[in-house]
Amino acid sequence: MSAKIKEKDATLILSDGTKFSGKSFAFHSSTSGEVVFNTGMVGYPETLSDPSYNGQILTLTYPLIGNYGVPSDERDEFGIKKFFESDGVHISGLVISDYSHEYSHTSAVKSLGEWLREHKVPAIYGVDTRALTKKLREKGVMLGKIVIGKDIKIKNSNKENQVSKVSTDEVVEYKSKLSARRAKSVLLVDCGVKNNIIRCFLDRGVNVKRVPWGYDFTREKYDGLFISNGPGDPKKCKVTIENLKKALKQKRPVFGICLGSQLMALAAGADTYKLKYGHRAHNQPCIDVDTGKCYITSQNHGYAVDENTLSRSWEAWFSNANDGTNEGVRHKSKPFFAVQFHPEAMSGPTDTEFLFDDFIKLL
Repeated sequence: MSAKIKEKDATLILSDGTKFSGKSFAFHSSTSGEVVFNTGMVGYPETLSDPSYNGQILTLTYPLIGNYGVPSDERDEFGIKKFFESDGVHISGLVISDYSHEYSHTSAVKSLGEWLREHKVPAIYGVDTRALTKKLREKGVMLGKIVIGKDIKIKNSNKENQVSKVSTDEVVEYKSKLSARRAKSVLLVDCGVKNNIIRCFLDRGVNVKRVPWGYDFTREKYDGLFISNGPGDPKKCKVTIENLKKALKQKRPVFGICLGSQLMALAAGADTYKLKYGHRAHNQPCIDVDTGKCYITSQNHGYAVDENTLSRSWEAWFSNANDGTNEGVRHKSKPFFAVQFHPEAMSGPTDTEFLFDDFIKLL
């Protein structure tokens, strides 16, 4: 249990002037960003620590939040945090309906409010999140601000390169405990990678070399290239796209997830566009266009690949069952493929984790 802090009045103001009143239960400071929503029922520690949310004010549609607290910062044998997807909280602010001031869980060590205050992230509860979500679905995601005390101007985070803010700034190498003497290696371009992606490789006996988003990897030695998830507009990552163009002229396997899928498509000459309100949840249905099989996936993105702009060498692989947007692409003859959803989950379903095995078989 945790002591209840002194709350303050707070207001969420959208760029069109719409206001939602509530109470601040975390860091008492105003903030701005793109207001988006996530329909997941659980997994807020993993969600809020996902770098793909950088620069966004996140609305959780599930009404009761905070009831199981926040776990410890314990790290696994690879030095990676066990219960979080990065070392920090990446949202600009949090909007919820009902906050549970008292939490209960065997692994919890602090409340959600305490965790957010540690990372200086504002949060507001008491908001009609149903009305807010309906508005965002009808009008599309929009910029906004949470005002707690001093008013601020709304900052357009979409104009910035969000990837540069969340990528590692140094090369980091991970050695799998299961790897053989001549283990396969993956060069991972960190655009805001989630911890469980790294763990999915290490658990399969593959060594990982993690490099910054703008790192020139074209002369590196590796068995396979992986392009991670990340926040913002993929077109801001011009250096990564140029390096990928060189990689796609070779024959070494390339695998991309989420932003990585968009970057691979751009490098291949296709185009991307901004979705009306994006896909953020643990319940997104995706269909394999070859087999017609539907997988339930975890997702977090606001942009998508325009599959109509793919060259003849590439083809659509998965599609979203809700709106028909592209959820995966692949090369017709070379070992290059990417998906828009998150096969590593954390949090969410693990239906598509086999994609890591498929990639490793190509190494």
